[in-house]
Amino acid sequence: MTRALFALHFESMKISLEFLGTGTSVGVPMIGCDCAVCHSADARDKRLRSSAIVRGHGADGSVDTTVLLDTTPDFRYQMLRAKIRRIDAVIITHFHADHIMGIDDMRRFNIIQKQVIDVWGTAKTLESMRKSFGYVFSDTLRAGWPSLRAREITIGEPFQIGCMTFLPFDLDHEVIINTGLKIQHTGIENGPSLAYCLDVKRMDEKAFAALKGTDTLVLDMLREANHPTHMNFIEAMAVVARVKPRRAYFGHIAHEISHAMFEARLPENIRLAYDGMLVD
Repeated sequence: MTRALFALHFESMKISLEFLGTGTSVGVPMIGCDCAVCHSADARDKRLRSSAIVRGHGADGSVDTTVLLDTTPDFRYQMLRAKIRRIDAVIITHFHADHIMGIDDMRRFNIIQKQVIDVWGTAKTLESMRKSFGYVFSDTLRAGWPSLRAREITIGEPFQIGCMTFLPFDLDHEVIINTGLKIQHTGIENGPSLAYCLDVKRMDEKAFAALKGTDTLVLDMLREANHPTHMNFIEAMAVVARVKPRRAYFGHIAHEISHAMFEARLPENIRLAYDGMLVD
């Protein structure tokens, strides 16, 4: 299966994002479901839990920095399928099971890289992680255990990982505050930005201010019907209309959405993200 990758180009320096999973918390196909999408033969309707890899590329085009966004229950398979051999840092957007339960498998990257790896999250996210996965945190490398160094995100304050800058902002996920991210290449002053906004029901004015000037927007769009904690199609389209990105990709997609049928209705600058899709 091909890999999901889209890039923001500036000569040879760029930021690229690879979709590792684009499904809901239960994935698609869903356990025990006999609907047409869950039994679809279209590979684009097979959706692992939502996660992504963001890469910053150097002046020669080679990968300089690799950052993982969330560690899903499908983490091991996602790493094998995408042939990922290095992770420089992890960002946990919020403490929900479908975004955190693969954290233990980060120990393989500790072993491969022979180093402690930074894990970024807000104070509340890190507090929740310590309660459930306290053993993964360590400032020293340990054999057989994950060794992750806690790094705190402060909303509204940019932080740098390698050649990329991340601006964090709050997203209202109804039952929890999620962290949205606006990402830019440090080597390109005022260069194009990539925004990652999954698991969101509504955005406040601070979020829209952070998204101003976004080139490429990755946005939550669960289904057409209303949902209490995720944006539906109408809500997602309203955000795109306000942000006005050059292009947008909808993710965190439920089994009510048939890729082929639904994408045929979208404008050309808005696409459905999916596992294995290649977008230039």
